[in-house]
Amino acid sequence: MSKVQTGLRYSAEHEWINAESPAVIGISQVAADALGDIVFVDLPEVGSTITVGAIVGEVESTKSVSEIYTPVAGEVVEVNDEVVADPALLNSDPYGAAWLFKVAVTEEGPLLSAEQYAADNNGEL
Repeated sequence: MSKVQTGLRYSAEHEWINAESPAVIGISQVAADALGDIVFVDLPEVGSTITVGAIVGEVESTKSVSEIYTPVAGEVVEVNDEVVADPALLNSDPYGAAWLFKVAVTEEGPLLSAEQYAADNNGEL
């Protein structure tokens, strides 16, 4: 079972978001485990305006390519250059060092609690 971090909210597309301002976005361990060894990450540009549910990047593994959907709308204020330089961080620390980008949020899309997300995705709290 993949770990689901409590204290975060999740999208049905496997992104997590914290409640801070600016909000931090990442992908869940459920997604990272399903992808396998991650070798490439493409993130939105700082200053770009994003809308709920839009494709804002991609994660590529040795098995497949998966798109990153944003669970919120707003302006991208920071991206994690470390995860771009070392995509394997998504496999080893998806809730910590491998956060993807930060957003000044203007609108939220539908989000799940950690408990709901874990139940829906056979995750472990």
